[in-house]
Amino acid sequence: MTEDAFALDPRLAADGPAVGDLPLCHVRLVEDRRFFWVSLTPRRAAMSEVFDLDTEDRLRLMEEIALVSRALKDLTACTKLNIAALGNMVPQLHVHIIARNPDDAAWPGVVFGAGTREPLSDLERQSRLESLRGRLNVHSPDLPVG
Repeated sequence: MTEDAFALDPRLAADGPAVGDLPLCHVRLVEDRRFFWVSLTPRRAAMSEVFDLDTEDRLRLMEEIALVSRALKDLTACTKLNIAALGNMVPQLHVHIIARNPDDAAWPGVVFGAGTREPLSDLERQSRLESLRGRLNVHSPDLPVG
């Protein structure tokens, strides 16, 4: 599979700004000041399940999940990371990685559907983007949305 036909689902694009691209995944910051949250979307067309990826891409996905998870853990000193590939609302294959702490707005429950998202300030957004880009060694790409 190539990334030629890949386009990010508009609902994922609307979640927040692009962090950048890893070898397989497009990384986005999810706009919710209550949680330091990112999503990874493999740049492959017509994928909805992890098993849809070929073996090499599945291994790469796991490595990129680990890389981003380590970055979030280091940046936030969180108690726990939640990692989920649900796809109930947006079927395009994507993985959420969320830094969690006992004092967060949804602890110990899930963040999905918990309250109302709170926008980041410009300063918070820029700080999170810069810290993630530095840790992941990526820059913001121009990405087709469709």
